[in-house]
Amino acid sequence: MRILILKALKYHQLVEMIYINENGEISKRRIKVIGLKADSFQAYCYLRKTKRTFKMNNILAFVPLKEKEKYVI
Repeated sequence: MRILILKALKYHQLVEMIYINENGEISKRRIKVIGLKADSFQAYCYLRKTKRTFKMNNILAFVPLKEKEKYVI
């Protein structure tokens, strides 16, 4: 998991993540990783529209989003 988070940070990728909080509530979030610590990371959360700290152990799924190219014909 740490490698995926490092890649998202290095390449400034948007990520979709499924996360379970301390109360057992599951949420799907779109984030941008902005910092990394030993067992957690900071990211801008587009769901809450603020900077948040997430624990790596609470991530259920972590998928980098690829930007779609748009062509004009």
